[in-house]
Amino acid sequence: MVAAASVVVAVGTATGMLSALDDRHGSDEARPGLVSGSPSRSSPFAVPSASRPASPSASASGDGKASASPSPRKASPGSTKARPTTATRLYRHPVSQVLDWVQDHPRDWRAGVIAARIADRPAAVWFSDYTPATITSRVRAVTSGGAAQGRVPVLVPYAIPDRDCGGASQGGAPDLGAYDAWIDRFAAGLGSAEVVVVLEPDSIAQSDCLSDAGRADRFASLARAGRVLKAANPRARVYYDAGHSGWRPAAEQAALLEQAGAASAAASDGIFSNVSNFHTTSAEIAYDRLVLDALAGPSTLGAVIDTSRNGNGAPSDGEWCDPAGRKIGRPPTLSTGEAKIDAYLWVKLPGESDGCRGTPGTFSPSYAYDLASP
Repeated sequence: MVAAASVVVAVGTATGMLSALDDRHGSDEARPGLVSGSPSRSSPFAVPSASRPASPSASASGDGKASASPSPRKASPGSTKARPTTATRLYRHPVSQVLDWVQDHPRDWRAGVIAARIADRPAAVWFSDYTPATITSRVRAVTSGGAAQGRVPVLVPYAIPDRDCGGASQGGAPDLGAYDAWIDRFAAGLGSAEVVVVLEPDSIAQSDCLSDAGRADRFASLARAGRVLKAANPRARVYYDAGHSGWRPAAEQAALLEQAGAASAAASDGIFSNVSNFHTTSAEIAYDRLVLDALAGPSTLGAVIDTSRNGNGAPSDGEWCDPAGRKIGRPPTLSTGEAKIDAYLWVKLPGESDGCRGTPGTFSPSYAYDLASP
């Protein structure tokens, strides 16, 4: 359901994407990634991930829309706290496909809307290529940028082996041993300031393609990953894959999450849902609270929700690939005013195609305009 980065080399998966990729020329600059395709799910409810796609849902009520004044390459300072507060602000990484497009097309009739309502919003940075030699420095480039501005970056590690069950967003580390070592290097770049980590979209909700032993091994690696990330930076907030409200029943998803370490305070700060999907914020709030109740972890556990494309809810026909009539949802924030809901995030960058309005993971100005226009 979610993969929003670029697949392997320069591509991630389909969920929202500012992807920090290795450009193969030795640069450690975080650059937007391309997706190799929109994932397909074995679950009847799941949706692909490719920067990444969404999964079907019956809800279609609208959510609020975001607007802001354009300032495509700069971010203003803010402050951070270990737990999200009204004073905490999210970091907008200065490199992305949408920012590049706005800068290169200042006279395009769509540029003003796209700049103000998408490019000016903070979005997650995906790390979806398996490049052990540069991952530490690339993560550090993002976390240090956020720390310098007093803002909180959102990072998406997306390199679990067999991701997307061999679908369009397939890729990742060659095996779990290599993945564990990659996570160690990822964690070494986290720094000491607050950071949000959306750990491996679809890795738990979409695990049916694995054998029982393979699933247990994956979940053990995910539990280890959470512990490593939080040990490296005690202010890192790590969230685990809860799918979305149109996928698995809450109790069933909670049972899987527990096996993957999401109920342990040493590894987890809670769950994330709706990555690259379209389900309404209200549906996700209700679902996430049910999952957290069933998870029965520490009372401090919370949830973060991807609101990047859920302003009109999910299409009634279940279409996930760049469906028409969708809108951006609530602006990214670490202050939701909702109990147990820690943040609304833009994990998938609006305007990056699932594969129907352009090559998966690439920026489509027409799609972005449709999502952002009033």
